[in-house]
Amino acid sequence: MGRWREAIRRRPWLNTAYKVIITVFGVLVVVIGLILVPLPGPGWLIVFLGLTILGTEFHWARRLLGWLRRVLARFWERWNTWRAARRARKAQA
Repeated sequence: MGRWREAIRRRPWLNTAYKVIITVFGVLVVVIGLILVPLPGPGWLIVFLGLTILGTEFHWARRLLGWLRRVLARFWERWNTWRAARRARKAQA
């Protein structure tokens, strides 16, 4: 993959076209994911996939994706702690 990407970078017009295609495709995937968030299904997963696509070319997308992963990990940790405490309270009662 690296060799293929390097060949694209050597040609400025091809590099620009590649970036435009990746940007349009990544934004399209993110928008579709955001539309699907309130519906049953993998809306957030599709948003993360779109950010991953954008992250192949843009540093800001990689940083945003890393931040979202950390926030999601903290959320799940707190959620599991809350559920464990709730189960313990029910077991005592």
